[in-house]
Amino acid sequence: MNESLSLAASLGAGILLGAFFFGGLWWTVRQGVSSNRVALWFFGSMFLRMSIVLLGFYVILGGSWQGLLAGLIGFTVARLTVTRLTRVANESSPLAQEGGHAP
Repeated sequence: MNESLSLAASLGAGILLGAFFFGGLWWTVRQGVSSNRVALWFFGSMFLRMSIVLLGFYVILGGSWQGLLAGLIGFTVARLTVTRLTRVANESSPLAQEGGHAP
């Protein structure tokens, strides 16, 4: 019973880490496109997101590879979910319609 609760917590933590990472990536791209300091946005965001996710996976690991595997599965589920949600949001964006062809 305790093992399954621990795996469920690792899965939930993986989902939260994935939502943070890929949601932050989507937000960074949307903000960075209109910024004067694009490189600062992208490198700063990458460093922050990677640091938090690596620390989160280190905590999830906790000496058990099963917990890490559950966290990675949750991270992948969050990636698929955020990708699907942002695709729907971008289809209604005027930038998505302009980017469909080369000048």
